[in-house]
Formats: sequence, C-alpha cells, structure tokens
Amino acid sequence: MSRFRSHPRRPARPAKAALDALLADGAGDPVRRAMWLETMDRRLHSLLPPTLAARARLGNVDGKRLVYLVESPIWHARLRLAGPEILAAARSIGLDVTEFVVKTTRPVPRAPQPRAAMRRLSPYAEQALREVVATLSDDATGKDTS
Repeated sequence: MSRFRSHPRRPARPAKAALDALLADGAGDPVRRAMWLETMDRRLHSLLPPTLAARARLGNVDGKRLVYLVESPIWHARLRLAGPEILAAARSIGLDVTEFVVKTTRPVPRAPQPRAAMRRLSPYAEQALREVVATLSDDATGKDTS
C-alpha cells in the first residue's frame, strides 16, 4: 500500500489552498484589506439612496476619511450632497469616519449580479436553433446539404 493515497471524499481545492497560503503571513495584508473594503462596500451599498447606489463605489477608508468613487461630475455633486447621510450610515456599521471625500474616476466595474431566471426557449425555437447550428456545421465541414 502506498504512503500517499488520495482522499476521494475530499476533492482538491487549489484556489482555497492558495488563498489560505497567501493570507497566512504578512504578504496577505493587502489581500485582507481588499476583502475588507469589498465587504464594507457591499454593506454601505445597501444603505445608499437607490439612484446613487448604482453609480458610486467605496474607494477607501483612510483613517477618518471615507472615500467614494463615482464616474462623472454629475454623480460627484449628487454624492457630495448626500455626504452627511452616508457618513451617518458608515458610522452605523461601525466605521469611525468624520470626513467624506468623493473622487471622479473612470467607471468601476462591479461584479455581475445573478439573473433572476433565465427565460427558456419554446420547443419550436429550440428545434429551429438546432437546425441552424446543424446547417452551419455542415457548411463548415464542406458537406453538401442539398
């Protein structure tokens, strides 16, 4: 019997193992910080006014400064007006911030949100799609479909 045997009940998780190794020492501090900022952004996102929530993203918490990023001067102005409410919301989740800063940057991509439910094709549409794909496949292989 071999000393090294696999564990069929526990699949390998290389991504988790790599992340655990990265976070194990001081080199993981920037990663921990990024993960913490992402968590704070999600928590504050739900507390923002709906019109601003889609256009603003938490950029940093720098000491007593709460820094937000927006994509245009118009959203910059609107977010500045909502500054006191946003500071109050940040304090309500435990951040010790007293200053609100807004910076205008390029659009920041957000993680895609899951779709509610994918619309299923009708049986007729599925069959038509299969026929089109088969025709294209036949054309690509050089078969005569006539």
